[in-house]
Amino acid sequence: MQPTIFLFDIDGTLISADGAGRRALERAFLVGHGRAGALEFRFDGMTDPGIMEQALTTMGFASSSIAEESQRLLEFYLEALAEEVAITEHYRVHPGVEQILSELATQEEVAIGLGTGNLERGARIKLRRGGLDRHFAFGGFGSDHGVRSELLRVGAERGAALLNRPRGACRVVVIGDTPKDIEAAHAIGAECLAVATGHYEESELQSFSPAFVASSLAQPSARSWLFGESLDPVI
Repeated sequence: MQPTIFLFDIDGTLISADGAGRRALERAFLVGHGRAGALEFRFDGMTDPGIMEQALTTMGFASSSIAEESQRLLEFYLEALAEEVAITEHYRVHPGVEQILSELATQEEVAIGLGTGNLERGARIKLRRGGLDRHFAFGGFGSDHGVRSELLRVGAERGAALLNRPRGACRVVVIGDTPKDIEAAHAIGAECLAVATGHYEESELQSFSPAFVASSLAQPSARSWLFGESLDPVI
């Protein structure tokens, strides 16, 4: 296998936290402002800083004050997130995730990381409940950059450093469940495996031209593609 960096999204790709993130954000606004904030929009594929910025803009905050207020509210959010993830009844790890991660860990010249809009602390909170945190030594996170393509770029550079290889000598594969994952992968010259375990159907994901689309990571052809055993998209 060519030296390969795998960057996994979290929500909708590895796990579902049953809306714990949204509830934690609402609690952060309640603590910070006495109301839930302007969170009536879809979060799919957004970064935590991006969500906060959009909500604060909608609430009428001046652009000059958004960064500072966002940092303040994100601290409240992280505290609430730990509680919400712990108590949510319908947390689940998506099909095929454990097997894929365990198999990838046995391969040489492979770096397994995260490419997620979650802040790193939030990412670890969400993964820890499902026992997945141990699989990821590095990543690119919302705490690295508010733009998804840029945090993926950070993750790819960290993965290349772990492999002791130039970034350009590595295959970079982004695994995600939203069009934003696909677009961000394209923006950094990476391949994308799109999985329909989130809110998007396979046909919707295919319209954004990922390298491969699968119903889930349990699909045998998804495993084959990830391991470089099949180079042609199979739908």
